[in-house]
Amino acid sequence: MELEPKNSEVINKVIICHLCSKPFDDPRILPCLHSFCLQCLHHEIEKSGSQQMFQCPICEQNTSIPVGGASVLPQNLHLGFEVEVAGYMSKMVNNSEVCCDECVDGRNGLAVVFCCMCHQFLCKVCRDHHSSSRRFSKHKIVLLNQAGARQLHTTMKPRDHYCSQPSHEDNKLNFYCETCSLLVCRDCTTVTHKSHSVKEISTVAKSHQMEITGALEDAKEVVTKLTGAIEGNNRMIEQVEISKRTAFLAINQAFEILQQTLEERKRTLLSELEAISLSKTTALTLQKEQFEKMVGDIGHYTDMVSQILQTHTDHEIVALGGLIPTELQATLKRVQTISLTPNQHSNITASVQTDDLVRKLSKLGEIIVFFPSPSSSTWMSTSVARVGTRYHVKVQSKTSKGEEYPHGGVEVKGEMRSKTHNGAVVYGEVEDHRDGTYTITLTPQTAGPHQLLITMDGQHVQNSPNDLDVRPKRDYHTLCNAQQVIQCNGPRCVAIHDNGDIYVGSDDGCIYVFDQTGQLKNTIGSRGSGDGQFSSPSGISIKGDVLYVADTDNHRVQKLTSSGKFLHKFGQQGSGQGQFNRPLAVIIDSNNKLIVSDCDNHRIQIFNENGGWLLTIDGKGSGNHSFQSPWGLALDPQGNIHVAAFGSNTIKVFTKEGVYVRMYGDPNRPSGIAIDGEGYSLVSEWSGNCLSIYDPEGNKIHTVGNLKNPYGTALDPRDGSVFIANYGANTGTNGSQLWDSAFAAQAFLEVRTKQGMGKTTAATLQSEDGDWSGDYRGPLLDGWEQKSEMKQYPRNVQRDDGGWGLYTEGKSTMFGTALNYVTMRLLGVARDDPDVARARTLLHHLGGAVCIPSWGKFWLAVLNVYHWNGVHCLFPELWLTMIQPLPLSHISSHPLTMSVPTDS
Repeated sequence: MELEPKNSEVINKVIICHLCSKPFDDPRILPCLHSFCLQCLHHEIEKSGSQQMFQCPICEQNTSIPVGGASVLPQNLHLGFEVEVAGYMSKMVNNSEVCCDECVDGRNGLAVVFCCMCHQFLCKVCRDHHSSSRRFSKHKIVLLNQAGARQLHTTMKPRDHYCSQPSHEDNKLNFYCETCSLLVCRDCTTVTHKSHSVKEISTVAKSHQMEITGALEDAKEVVTKLTGAIEGNNRMIEQVEISKRTAFLAINQAFEILQQTLEERKRTLLSELEAISLSKTTALTLQKEQFEKMVGDIGHYTDMVSQILQTHTDHEIVALGGLIPTELQATLKRVQTISLTPNQHSNITASVQTDDLVRKLSKLGEIIVFFPSPSSSTWMSTSVARVGTRYHVKVQSKTSKGEEYPHGGVEVKGEMRSKTHNGAVVYGEVEDHRDGTYTITLTPQTAGPHQLLITMDGQHVQNSPNDLDVRPKRDYHTLCNAQQVIQCNGPRCVAIHDNGDIYVGSDDGCIYVFDQTGQLKNTIGSRGSGDGQFSSPSGISIKGDVLYVADTDNHRVQKLTSSGKFLHKFGQQGSGQGQFNRPLAVIIDSNNKLIVSDCDNHRIQIFNENGGWLLTIDGKGSGNHSFQSPWGLALDPQGNIHVAAFGSNTIKVFTKEGVYVRMYGDPNRPSGIAIDGEGYSLVSEWSGNCLSIYDPEGNKIHTVGNLKNPYGTALDPRDGSVFIANYGANTGTNGSQLWDSAFAAQAFLEVRTKQGMGKTTAATLQSEDGDWSGDYRGPLLDGWEQKSEMKQYPRNVQRDDGGWGLYTEGKSTMFGTALNYVTMRLLGVARDDPDVARARTLLHHLGGAVCIPSWGKFWLAVLNVYHWNGVHCLFPELWLTMIQPLPLSHISSHPLTMSVPTDS
């Protein structure tokens, strides 16, 4: 259909052929879905010079030439209809006259309407006849104007297609021959296509429609991915610009430094040159002036002599003759004593070796292009997650050489797929830290085995996918006492490494490291005040392979590697900023800030990871924000700081900026606190001898008793198990295990039962002051009904410095102090008892119990607080070396108690 040129604005660009730039005429569609006029395709095939293949003029995709040429290519009926509609619209908006399609020779006048069903222009007469006819009464009629033209696309329907076979012209093409890929009429299905696979066109259309719909959905997904890829490219382009600017600044800065250095060196050399030149010139000038003076003196004398010889009388010559030669000779002698050569040489050479420097400068610097490699990039997390609890994965992007990639902008994704529950998938939220690291947060919804997949730019990172165990949501109502025991002296705090290792701060002045089975792996530090030494390590926090320790009685915080290598320390005793008075806990937030409970200063201090002071939360004063003697610290999922206020019997909550939020609970001397990923708080109560669990709103929901002065509390980051340093009962507890950090309580019980037979006799011999009289009075290790008197006796004879001697009147010794200290502790005297504390201070001053003599080590080994490997035996054969054998009964009691145990 011919379109009016002046109304080309009504023609959609879609119906314009790319080759002839005209509306399509019998459009045919290629496999690449581009369409062209049939005649245009004939020309293109002729131009290709091939009978088998030609290229699509738009996408250049190779297309096979079908047998029969372009004429057998599928018709694009949709485009044909669009061209037809455009032709009608062109006529309707054109002011030119349109003849009626129904009248013979247009006898009834020009057309005034258009029938959208018949595709005919009608005059007034034909319109009336059309409208009054029952057959056409429901047809849609539009006026020949702009409004009517706009209605065509919504009202006009494509024409029915009829068969082109002779005698079938009145038959609609309502069937499709799949064998020939042709539309056919009913008669054709019984004649030329009788044995072919023929289906109704509606059935085939529905099938094709489903395929097309599926393809469109696939296309949408691909477009979404491509759009994401485009966005990724845009981000990468931005990152390239950022990298370019950064590199540009680095290059300029480096060469500015070089220029400054060269200019500075140039000024230095020129200054040295000027100084040397001036020095030489000054020396030569002074020498020259000396020479000139001598020449002047000699000239003066010679002039005078010449004048006398010419004009003076004999009397004058005789009068001056003695003086002049003397002065002249003196001057001549001075000339002979000095060097007449210049006292400075003229050589001044500048030696600036530039050849090697120029060579190096010509190759100075390089532009390094590197990018993250998914196969080299790593991630870190635990192998256990819990339903409903946020699970965090940390990803480190690396180059193909294994070097950390320092920029963000890479597409990182994480997902958690259930191996049951029909493969349910949880997608993670990704936080780009813009430094090459990413945090993926996922919240599993179902328990059971899962697969964790971490990808970078669509490729799996190292060790992905990986198995993940998702456990049911924790029910703290089922938390009960533990079942397993290990030994460690005086547990003050406990922390769990990501790999499951258990770190316990001990009264021994060291940190014990146990594996997951409770076996001792390592001992970090020793008692003292040096780097890497501790005095009462009361708080431990671990992040990665870095260990922070609140070194309480040294009033500082130490930073070490997880294996114990000292890195850094900060703080000293005092009340100023960055100073401490017995820090008891240290924790690390997500921004690597250190939060420290400064117990006796009644405050919380916040530092950067290198110990730089940032903020103080002061607990002194009155009001809700105040607190006394902060012990334990913990962070909730929102990053708020929870303070176990030991002296205030409550938990105070502050924002990370130090703003008071709320308080909750009424714990009896709260000492330690840990908070899980859901916001549940686990608070150990020193005087309440229990562990209390609070929900995120601060309501107490459960209590675990049978503890004794529990100190620090920790959660296993892998599975949420609970650990307690059960200080007073000499145990540490987790949700399924009992970690005994005993001061030999169990071993003593075993020893004690073996002594039961002598109980009655020994009790009758006990003196009123609590001891047993003998050849000397001193420490005895037993404890029965009379133990109250036994507790009092060491107090009565304790020295002013807190120790005990070998006998009651003697000065304090390591032997007497250590064994009396152990006696009082075994009799049940508390560790913080003033007399016991004084004794412990003296023991530390004397070097610790390891400095006790061999016979004391023997008794400590019996009590299982010292290893037998440290007891050095005296061999029985030693007695054979004596000239005269000596019966043991004749030996003094002191050597006897040394020799008998240690050589037996």
